Amino acid sequence: MLPADLSAALPRLAAGRPLLIASDYDGVLARLRDDPSAAVPEPGVAEVLARLASRDGVTVALVSGRGVADLQETSGLSGSYRFVGSHGAEFDGPLRGELAVRRDALAQRLAPEVEGTPGARLEVKPASVAVHVRQVTDRAAAAGLLERARELADPELTLKPGKDVLELAVTDADKGSAVRRLREELGAATVVYLGDDLTDEDAFDVLGPDDLGVKVGPGETRATARVTDPEAAVALLVALDAALA
Repeated sequence: MLPADLSAALPRLAAGRPLLIASDYDGVLARLRDDPSAAVPEPGVAEVLARLASRDGVTVALVSGRGVADLQETSGLSGSYRFVGSHGAEFDGPLRGELAVRRDALAQRLAPEVEGTPGARLEVKPASVAVHVRQVTDRAAAAGLLERARELADPELTLKPGKDVLELAVTDADKGSAVRRLREELGAATVVYLGDDLTDEDAFDVLGPDDLGVKVGPGETRATARVTDPEAAVALLVALDAALA
C-alpha cells in the first residue's frame, strides 16, 4: 500500500503534461542480484511501462548506470522508451576515440587489483569501469579494494560510488544531467523520478517543487518520497497509470 501523501499527489502529477516518468533499473524495476545479468524485471513492470508510454503526453525513460545495450538485453524491455545509459553518457551511441582509449587503459590498471581480491569483479562499461565487491566475503578486503581503486583513478575521472561498487567514469555525465537534458528535449512540465542508489541523488537534486522524486528502499536521500522496495515501486507506477487514465 502506498503512503497516503504519495497517493494524494498522483492526480496533480498526472495533470502536469508533458510528463516525464524516469527510473533507474537495478534496485527499482528489478531486484539487485549478485549476477547483474540475472536482474530481470519485477512482475508487472513490462506491462505498466507499456501502458504509461502509451498515454498522451507521457514519456517513459530508463536511466541506468548500465550501458544501453546491456540494459536492453538484460531487461528485455522494448518499446517507445528513452534508454539512457552510462549515467547519462550514452544518449547518441557508444563512446569512441580518446575517451574509449582512456577507459581501456583504466581497466588495465585496475585489473590486477581486482584479480587479487577473491569475489571482486571488474566491469568495463561503454563510458566507465566499475569495481564490484558485492560478493567479496572479506569486507575489510572489499573496502580496501575500493580505496585502492580511488587512488589509482586519474584526477579528471568522475567517481560514482554505489552499493558495493565504485564506478570510475571518463565523462562527467550523471543522472542529474541526463534528467535535465530529457526535460529540456521533451519540454516536460512535470518529472517523476524513481531511484534507489547514491547515483540517483544527482537526479533528485535537479527536480523542482512540482516534480516527484521517489527513493526506493532505505538510506538517506534528497528525494521527496519513499517506497520500500521494487514491488512497491511497481505499485506506485500502477497507481500513477490509473491516475493518468
